[in-house]
Amino acid sequence: EYIIRVQRGISAENSWQIVRRYSDFDLLNNSLQISTLSLPLPPKKLIGNMEREFIAERQKGLQTYLDVITTHHILSNCELVKKFLDPNSYSVNYTVFFFPHFSMFCRSEPKWEVVEPLKDIGWRIRKKYFLMKIRNQPKERLMLSWADLGPDKYLSDKDLQYAVKLLSSCSHPYFYKVTFATANESSALFIRPFSEKGTLKDLIYKAKPKDPFLKKYCNPKKIQGLELQQIKTYGRQILEVLKFLHEKGFPYGHLHSANVMLDGDTCKLLDLENCLLGLPSFYRSYFSQFRKINTLEGVDVHCFGHLLYEMTYGRPPDTIPVDSFPPAPSVFVVSVLESILTGEAMKNGMPTVSRLLQMPLFSDVLLTNSEKPQFKIPTKLKEALKTSKECIEKRLTEEQKLIHQHRRLTRAQSHHGSEEEKKRRKILARKRSKRSAYESGEEQSAKYSNSNNSAGSGASSPLTSPSSPTPPSTAGASSIPPAPPPPPLPPAAPPLNTEVPMQSSPQPVVSASRGALLSSIQNFQKGTLKKTETCDYSAPRIS
Repeated sequence: EYIIRVQRGISAENSWQIVRRYSDFDLLNNSLQISTLSLPLPPKKLIGNMEREFIAERQKGLQTYLDVITTHHILSNCELVKKFLDPNSYSVNYTVFFFPHFSMFCRSEPKWEVVEPLKDIGWRIRKKYFLMKIRNQPKERLMLSWADLGPDKYLSDKDLQYAVKLLSSCSHPYFYKVTFATANESSALFIRPFSEKGTLKDLIYKAKPKDPFLKKYCNPKKIQGLELQQIKTYGRQILEVLKFLHEKGFPYGHLHSANVMLDGDTCKLLDLENCLLGLPSFYRSYFSQFRKINTLEGVDVHCFGHLLYEMTYGRPPDTIPVDSFPPAPSVFVVSVLESILTGEAMKNGMPTVSRLLQMPLFSDVLLTNSEKPQFKIPTKLKEALKTSKECIEKRLTEEQKLIHQHRRLTRAQSHHGSEEEKKRRKILARKRSKRSAYESGEEQSAKYSNSNNSAGSGASSPLTSPSSPTPPSTAGASSIPPAPPPPPLPPAAPPLNTEVPMQSSPQPVVSASRGALLSSIQNFQKGTLKKTETCDYSAPRIS
């Protein structure tokens, strides 16, 4: 058994432990084979599989395996991996969970009939798809999608229901039509025409629309981008519809190639309702790393950069930001990509959609569709959408701030514990120690010099006995008033480090002349003095 510590996000408090055996890893790996990826699961071993060395080696191999699947953008979001790492949060069978709601809908709307469930064609765990038909039009196929509400749902239930119904009545040459829409306090349902050609992502990866998401997009057999004219036309159409939404104040934030439906040579945007329902974006794990991408307009432009990269090279970028780009069909393509996906672009912020439309790659594209958009948003709903958009952006900004702080702390800890930093700190500590010792020595020398000067100036003071010399510090104990103090010295500069412990002061060195004086005082004999006569002139004299 192997203990796995799992953490969601940057907070260590949001972590837990699970116990898994090798057989559990093997079962997960077999389930992920649908992706046709070659995953580095350590091989089985029947004999000697309980030896200490083998268990340690297998533990490293299993850690590598987990690192690969959790850093793969599609695998890390799939239900199989989430259930493996977090069984408590993903224990519900959502197909069974949705079935009662779906049955109730079918009873209330008898004109719709289920053809078959479209299992795992999308990447969201809490969103299910069904192939539908109308009873009196059995040949026409439609697709029903049912999704739970997400963490960014800020509209009231009343506003949400109104906005959802508005989507079924609006029209735009680059919107994919919504045939029927409804929502309640916990979920929403949408019915659209089913396209046999599939999405833009199906075109890029040459996939069948009904196949599971992992099978279609994880490991394409042939990686090939689109032709330059397709890139220019599709890119211009997508930018035009984004500009229209931004001008209307309608939040989106969910652009990716699987949300763009192909209708002939025209791209049409899917899932406009995702932001209303509060669902997380497919690329959230990317743009949440960069604090300059803090508006839904900026999110749309960043997501367009991913989509343009896929159209150009036939695959998503390996890392974000992108330092260098492979050869492209046109230098103008690379110019647009550099303005969105490079590290410099992430630091400076995303260009606007209007700015992208003016770039040479898209400015000369002629759009032939003359359909007039019909998308009128009432003032009250527009205010509600504006408030919802601000709340979504606020939560994104707070998440980006926490990630930024965590990254700085992790970088500082990593730098502080590196061998180079340890050596550098040792060298600095030695330099500080030498400097402190030098400054301490200078300070003591100055004190000794001041002590000697004070001792020299007090040499003429009368002494009470021929005893051993008394240091200046104890001169105050004499019963005879001391001589006037010497003139004050200029104040000394304070020491640089006041916490350096002072050493005990040695006795001051006695100069040669003072030593001779003291010696003569000690050897003084009263009998050797000559007798003298004193003439006293102090008495008053009377003439």
